[in-house]
Amino acid sequence: MADDITGTTIDTAAPLANGEDTTPAAGLISQYVKDLSFENPNAPAIYQNPAAPAIDVQFNIGTAQVGDEVHEVVLKIDVKAEADGQTAFIVDLTYAGLFGLRNIPAEHVQPFLLGEAPRLLFPFARRVLSDCVRDVASRPCCSNPSTSRSSTCSRPRHRPRAPAQRLATPDPRSGGALR
Repeated sequence: MADDITGTTIDTAAPLANGEDTTPAAGLISQYVKDLSFENPNAPAIYQNPAAPAIDVQFNIGTAQVGDEVHEVVLKIDVKAEADGQTAFIVDLTYAGLFGLRNIPAEHVQPFLLGEAPRLLFPFARRVLSDCVRDVASRPCCSNPSTSRSSTCSRPRHRPRAPAQRLATPDPRSGGALR
């Protein structure tokens, strides 16, 4: 098959022998939370403050080669929220991913690890961070635990079943009238 732009010929019919595949490849092997820390130093007083907190977010990206063709990319995200000079909460997340890189030219490895790899990891790290803040730092939205406990404890263990009701079905003998 000839490439019309460059005029080179590529033989796609002949398979390459083992180990001769020189096609560049990059893939995400795994992603994981390395560390997650949440601090709420001024609770419960901070929940009485009606002012919206000012939120400061800091990012740091690190890389390390952990195998011949495997690199770890680490996102370090620090979030600090303050309202009227008081710390509302602090969240520190270290989120990482393992990337396999094969046949990537050396000059393209660092740009991939510091640009594309963090872009792939960030939506997942953002989800962990937002779930943490929502679940831990927000005001309670559930009912009083004592009310919930008393209502669940007073329920019978086995609810009696309602008697089965017969549904109306068409009677083929009467031309489709319900019986």
